[in-house]
Amino acid sequence: MKNRTVGDAAGDSVVFEDLVRQQGEAMRALFAPMVPGVEMIPADPSELQHWAMSAAKLQKMWLDFSAEQAGHVEPMMNRLGDIGKWTQTFMAMAGQLPIAHAETQAKMWSEGVALWSSIMGQFSPSAQPVPQATPALPRQDRRFKDKRWHEQPAFALIHQTYLFLAEKLQQMADDVQGLSPERKEQLRFATKVMTDALSPANFPFTNPVVIEKTMETRGENLVKGVEHLLEDLRKGQLTHTDPNAFELGRNIALTPGKVVHETPLFQLIQYSPTTADVLETPLVIFPPWINRFYILDLNPQKSFIRWAVAQGVTVFVVSWKSADASMADVVWDDYILSQIAAIDHVRDRLKVPCVHTIGYCVAGTTLAATLAVLARRGEGEKVASATFFTAQVDFEDAGELKNFIDDNQLKMLESLSTDGYLDGRYMAATFNALRGTDLIWNYVVNNYLLGEEYPAFDLLHWNGDTTNLPTKWHQSYLCDLYRDNKLVDPDKLTVDGTPVDLRRIATPCYIQAGREDHIAPASSVWKLTRHLSGPWKFVLAGSGHIAGVVNPPESGKYQYWLNPDAMGSLDEFVAGAVETKGSWWPDWIEWLRLQAPAEVAAKGRRVLGGRGDKIIEDAPGRYVKSR
Repeated sequence: MKNRTVGDAAGDSVVFEDLVRQQGEAMRALFAPMVPGVEMIPADPSELQHWAMSAAKLQKMWLDFSAEQAGHVEPMMNRLGDIGKWTQTFMAMAGQLPIAHAETQAKMWSEGVALWSSIMGQFSPSAQPVPQATPALPRQDRRFKDKRWHEQPAFALIHQTYLFLAEKLQQMADDVQGLSPERKEQLRFATKVMTDALSPANFPFTNPVVIEKTMETRGENLVKGVEHLLEDLRKGQLTHTDPNAFELGRNIALTPGKVVHETPLFQLIQYSPTTADVLETPLVIFPPWINRFYILDLNPQKSFIRWAVAQGVTVFVVSWKSADASMADVVWDDYILSQIAAIDHVRDRLKVPCVHTIGYCVAGTTLAATLAVLARRGEGEKVASATFFTAQVDFEDAGELKNFIDDNQLKMLESLSTDGYLDGRYMAATFNALRGTDLIWNYVVNNYLLGEEYPAFDLLHWNGDTTNLPTKWHQSYLCDLYRDNKLVDPDKLTVDGTPVDLRRIATPCYIQAGREDHIAPASSVWKLTRHLSGPWKFVLAGSGHIAGVVNPPESGKYQYWLNPDAMGSLDEFVAGAVETKGSWWPDWIEWLRLQAPAEVAAKGRRVLGGRGDKIIEDAPGRYVKSR
């Protein structure tokens, strides 16, 4: 081996410095021409070194990630393949648009030229008598609200052309003939998914905010963004919030309580009373089995559970277990029988004849079936009242989720399942896709391109805390309910040998819907009223699927509408509804008290951990923490 000399070392130093200079100049050359006012003048060595260090960090991260994943090529390719399947599905749907028609192209070209002439005309000196005035562009979109999209002709032209094309593609989807209503709605949805993904805001070289941030930080934002991207690739899920900001039992799910019962499918949590007297009839809450229960106990200010306890209600909550291989054979019957078991356990524990119930979203669907089964068995009196939070039983008009329910996509979902359960990350991605601009692309820009730090937001933490689902149950839910709408067909479905007929439900019901709910549309939730034989009250809350429910009185947000005279349709309800500002929770507790007003002292088994009281563990329990 040749001995190295001082001259060799000096030569290496020169080579390294030259490499640093070249890397710095290369990265600066990429972004500098896109930032107005920045001239391509030689940068000082320290600036070039900063650029070069950013480039070196990016290169090293990718090399390290590639080496790290070398032993995990198959799982990584599988994940990418799964994404590809969804992408191909939506691209195939959007491919039905008549964009290749000569007449369509000619019209779009003519309108496009007129748009470009209009925009560029606004940037001429004569068009702006006020110095540096921001042009009034024809199309507005909050993705492009930053002034940098409007102040420079190139970026104004880019985003206005995009909005023009997206608008025309959506119009084409609306005008396509010869499709069934379901297929046409799928086409509309696929077109929106495709155009949202192609927004110039989502790409570093067409987003002026990203370009300016890159120049300011000498590429450090891209380094941070790639760190975020690689971490998300490792865990197979888009991160919305600081993963270390929240911990169950420390700063979320804090309401004091104990796990008093558990089965292989759920834990039952009872919460400690905070009033001397309580309603004699306790409340059992069934949260969505597709999500974690603590959406109703995010923090002391937002917690529906804590608020209900403070109103003098003895509250129990079911915490569903996230599916694993042991739950491969769990089906529809098991969830409904579990709800019945929870009701019976609470009745026996407190020695009361009946309970109040709440079913949120999909757990409201199974609660309706539970009530129907109890009624058929002559046990309907076990439930004094039922409250439904954004729950559907009639899936004819079930909203955008139906775009994922056709034979091909059902087969795809089944193929994604392993060991008898579906990874909850797939369902999270589906729900995020329903609001892609807000829940996907907004975070792609902020996290990956701008390299911003994650916010500490409890609701987003819950949204990303996914729950696995038993494959058999999930498939039957989508097929029997969403696709075939069997639940509203009397005796079409059975539970443990008992036919289900919703018309037998005589239990008093309180039905809440969100006016802007995209998961369970208010018009679909309303249809529950068409299948009940007992008294019901309908309330339309402001906002959507989550904020419309989790709206404590102290927040002073939103509003709700009531119309006791409307019995025919949601349109009739809305036409004559009276608006009340704020939360609907006080209306609900007033209604609940009317159903069973008797009170008792908060003692005995209502106070947790007394003599002979078997307690399993503190709330929020193990099941909600399982992954």
